[in-house]
Amino acid sequence: MMNLLVVEDDRSVCEMLRPFLEREAQVTFVHTGNEAETMIDAEQWDLIILDWMLPNRSGIELCRMIRSTRETPIILLTARGEENDRLLGLESGADDYITKPFSPLELLARIKAIMRRYRLGTGKAADSQSAAAPESGSPDGSDINAEERFHYKDIRVDTRTREVSVGGSTFTNLTPREFDLISLLVRNPKRVFTREQLLESVWGYDFYGDERTVDVHIKRLRTKIGTPERILIATVWGVGYKLEE
Repeated sequence: MMNLLVVEDDRSVCEMLRPFLEREAQVTFVHTGNEAETMIDAEQWDLIILDWMLPNRSGIELCRMIRSTRETPIILLTARGEENDRLLGLESGADDYITKPFSPLELLARIKAIMRRYRLGTGKAADSQSAAAPESGSPDGSDINAEERFHYKDIRVDTRTREVSVGGSTFTNLTPREFDLISLLVRNPKRVFTREQLLESVWGYDFYGDERTVDVHIKRLRTKIGTPERILIATVWGVGYKLEE
């Protein structure tokens, strides 16, 4: 059973969510930023739901704090529906956002979609004793969950350890979606992907967000594994993204 932390200061919202979430998970509710900061380090959480506006410390601050040390999936709850606000939430490290008011069933569907993607991406079913992973995936090589090592030029990806190496430097701080994005691009180095194709391949058909989500994650990925002199992921204007030549 999933272990969820819900940080929401509106207790009526918590009581609305409780019966729906407790059918699927072990749930802990806290109501302030300070309580959340304590609880985040107290247990191993499968997913954290953060309200944007909290006493003591905002959900955005907590989101950044979480993302600086761990890859726990985060859903941000917000009454701010403007595009810039949604992008700020994603840039702060949230995996998804939901604008209030929302349906508990919608939240539950998004939790399941994120956890399904996360479990596939982290290779929970992989045989860690295998010395070499078998070839697998679709004919065009776009199955981002195949258990193997692969590379393009000096960019190396290991799906078993979730590590990416660029020019000899190894990066282990990628979120599940950031890792899946670079994996897909490295597997298909000559291919230009539209934002819609990236959403379908990495987020899945049941993702509720918009295509700007892709831009935010690409920006974060460039910051983590690129340098000012080397932009690993090229923008193809009017189309989407591809790996550098």
